[in-house]
Amino acid sequence: MRTRSAGARGGTHEPIRTCIGCRTRTWAADLLRVVAEDGSRAVPDPRRRRPGRGAWLHPDPVCLRSAERRRAFSRALRVQGQLDSKTVQAYVEQVAHEQADARVSRARQLKEAGRPVMNQP
Repeated sequence: MRTRSAGARGGTHEPIRTCIGCRTRTWAADLLRVVAEDGSRAVPDPRRRRPGRGAWLHPDPVCLRSAERRRAFSRALRVQGQLDSKTVQAYVEQVAHEQADARVSRARQLKEAGRPVMNQP
């Protein structure tokens, strides 16, 4: 396991994890932890406190669809059968919606301040 040294992002040591959707290795802080609950459904664990084995996923609908298509949740969480990922899907959609609202809000603030807005949706 690789760790990030002090000064890279202000922390002491931070682990690197692999997204089960896109298979990209990145800092754990940038990923959403998902755990199996009752052996039948995958649930998001944004605080990283739930017991059990965790799988890591970018909070991005594209990565979620890829993980579902490849049946990566059951394999990463070592659970037999298909896991219901509707709660993870709802969480990821909520995060994506909040990020889009934040981008629009920021663009609006810049426009009202008279600053040029780049890459506006």
